[in-house]
Amino acid sequence: MAHPPAGMRLLPSREGTGADLYRMKSICLPHTELPGTSSLFADYLYHFPRVAGFYGHNPHDPQALREAATHIQTPDDRRQRLVSALRKINGESTSLDQLELPDTVAVVTGQQVGLFSGPVYSIYKALTAARLARQLSEEGIRAVPVFWLATEDHDFDEVDHCHVYDSRHRPLRLQMRARGAAGQPVGGMEIVEVPLEELRAALQGLLYADEVLELVAGCYRPGRTLGEAFRLLMSRLLAGSGVVFIDPLQPEIRSLAAPLLRAAFERAPELSDAIQARGKELKEAGYHAQVLFEAQTSLFFRLENGRRLHLRRNGTDYFHETRRLSAAELAGTPELLSPNALLRPVMQDYLLPTVAYVGGPAELAYLAQSQVLYQALLGRMPVAVPRSGFTLLDERAHSLMDRHGVTLPGCFHGLEPLKERIAADLVPSSLQLTFEQAQSEIRAVLDRLEGELAGFDPTLGAAMSKSKAKILYQVEKNRRKAAREALRRDTVVSESAAHLSNLVFPEHVLQERYYSVLPFLAQHGFSLLDTIENNIHRGCPDHLLLTV
Repeated sequence: MAHPPAGMRLLPSREGTGADLYRMKSICLPHTELPGTSSLFADYLYHFPRVAGFYGHNPHDPQALREAATHIQTPDDRRQRLVSALRKINGESTSLDQLELPDTVAVVTGQQVGLFSGPVYSIYKALTAARLARQLSEEGIRAVPVFWLATEDHDFDEVDHCHVYDSRHRPLRLQMRARGAAGQPVGGMEIVEVPLEELRAALQGLLYADEVLELVAGCYRPGRTLGEAFRLLMSRLLAGSGVVFIDPLQPEIRSLAAPLLRAAFERAPELSDAIQARGKELKEAGYHAQVLFEAQTSLFFRLENGRRLHLRRNGTDYFHETRRLSAAELAGTPELLSPNALLRPVMQDYLLPTVAYVGGPAELAYLAQSQVLYQALLGRMPVAVPRSGFTLLDERAHSLMDRHGVTLPGCFHGLEPLKERIAADLVPSSLQLTFEQAQSEIRAVLDRLEGELAGFDPTLGAAMSKSKAKILYQVEKNRRKAAREALRRDTVVSESAAHLSNLVFPEHVLQERYYSVLPFLAQHGFSLLDTIENNIHRGCPDHLLLTV
């Protein structure tokens, strides 16, 4: 993959913002202009002192990564056993040779092992980690990028499907079938049926569809596990980036993690109290706790007979449904314990010499709670680095936005408001001006009449106020009718509005959270991955609207 120039700051200053730059090929958009941005994530990015107590390092400090690296002390035997285990699923690689050396650190990210790579932000995470690892190495801190395969997750309904768009940019849902028991970790579930024909039909007409289909067919095959298929596809997409994959279901990895899990289990009451206290702190500071953690919430699941059992804690005892499991029984088999969402990153960074974790808004919110576990169990915490985020435009969408002055936030209200916005731009300027003048003049006359009537008789003034609102409403109604008529006359633009809406905000969801990477590759080719990597944090620490 292409190697962009060095010199990237962890969170560089913003450049190229503003609606006036929509004539450019890329626009940097603050996360506060995106729907659903939490106050915790916004303050992490733009007002870090407000949340500093919930994290280990200031991501805006150029020395944060170097400082975090000095706190990592990975025993040589653990490092050697880790690399040996990783070679079993990754094969030989320069990255693993580097990771085997003392003082090498890891830039870690991860994702659930979903169908066809899951949402496209999975790729953005991996490429952000790869670029940051390369930057650190160039600055004298030897680093490798590592991708954590979230194979232990047991919610199959979250990963059995993905969304793509077709040649007309209509969103489509694809779904797979897999064999496994209820509650089984998804990474070990065996694929039964892959929607390759549905994918082929969806991508038909896109220039690079055949190459994408060939790649996918070689990775997602009946008989393979979902974890293996996801890893194969991601590794081929990221070939040359140096990314190493780690699977927590691998027996060697479970054995390596056992001491940390045993220690956490033995301190469970203390750690649970600390998490509850942190949740209260977050709430008092005006934020939310990403994970609801109550007195009976357990930090652990148990892996048993191919299933991941949900545990509830009651004093020193644990329960799965009506079954009681003693603390001694659980502590005696720590390799069968599976961490919950708050303990999982701590286990990850016990195994790996993690200097930075690359995550999305929700994951960074998790870390605000997990910080108390990091301090208690590891005595250190990696730098939390926001992943790069993109909305990708094709030339048609870019031209439409440029011609009609549509901004990305202007697309977040749905298709109909977008149509009205474009329709308003299609009304002849002279007619538009006449409407504006008429509204202004009518309002002035009615305001004067209302005032004189109110002075003559207050009840007549009140009645006039209601009549004025109705008159102005009718004028505006006719203005909108004219706008809709302009749109009706130009069906091409109506189709373009649907193209734009479906591309950037399908089903009222951000593009990067909805679509798989596959339709983008089928439309633009595999060189798109180099284009994305070259634009990661390139003068934009926020969300990048990028025309490709």
